[in-house]
Amino acid sequence: MNHSRRKFFQYAGAAAAGALILPNWACKSDGTTSGESAKDAPAVTGSLAQYGLQLWSVRDDMAKDPKGTLKQVASYGYKQIESFEGEKGMYWGMTNKEFKAYMDELGMTIVSSHCDTKKDLEKKAAEAAEIGIKYLITPHIGAQKTMADWKPIVESFNINGEICKKAGIRYAYHNHAYSFQPVDGQLPQDFMLANTDPGLVDFEMDIYWVVTGGKDPIEYLQKYPNRFRLCHVKDRSKTLPATEEDASCVLGTGSIDFPKVLKIAQDNGMQYFIVEHERWDDSTPLKCAELDAAYLSKLVFA
Repeated sequence: MNHSRRKFFQYAGAAAAGALILPNWACKSDGTTSGESAKDAPAVTGSLAQYGLQLWSVRDDMAKDPKGTLKQVASYGYKQIESFEGEKGMYWGMTNKEFKAYMDELGMTIVSSHCDTKKDLEKKAAEAAEIGIKYLITPHIGAQKTMADWKPIVESFNINGEICKKAGIRYAYHNHAYSFQPVDGQLPQDFMLANTDPGLVDFEMDIYWVVTGGKDPIEYLQKYPNRFRLCHVKDRSKTLPATEEDASCVLGTGSIDFPKVLKIAQDNGMQYFIVEHERWDDSTPLKCAELDAAYLSKLVFA
């Protein structure tokens, strides 16, 4: 999620990545032995049975032709979809049941959606539950000036969790870099994890934003097992500076060691692995989605 997306949801604040140097643990290893290049390494079927795509990654294509875009996405091997609440709603101009029927036709499922959880959450949760969606997710809050500002926000997460639980689904919060930046000597992400009810609130780890925030995703996965149930699989460019906020790249070409991170994620309760891509440079969103799927199809856990 980038600046334009935050503006769309009209949440206050902006992510504060800061002037960061990516730590050594974020550097990727290709897993080959001495004298063996990545090109020569034998291809092995990946360890992820299923993986999804956040539709924000192909938002312009979705705006023009939702059904055609979804059909193309399915052809790349994606079996799961995470939607978001755009101008056409979470179901892209279709009813919830029409959307599910089309997903069934394509052999995909919609497992989650980002949405404005401040508005009509009861209705959204009921409609989501009706078609088997597992999660509704708050996509962005924004950096807060004090920890006192964070307290009512975190309290609202528990309330949202209650609403979703009553409907038969789950609620989660998706992080950005700002929640890993100290406020009054505390990290907001730690405050969220400590002050939300695990029975009501889960978290979607955007691995890219954890790294951009200067923290180790593995540390959080191991420290808080079973709290991060979904993740955004998004790589970070090796060549763009650490201060560059929008620096996502094709999976496997960046600095994040996904074979290691995703294995530890799965071992600590991660259930949904969802690709998100936000920078395309000389490529196209659909082409990047295709390349990302190809990478995950061959991924081998370290």
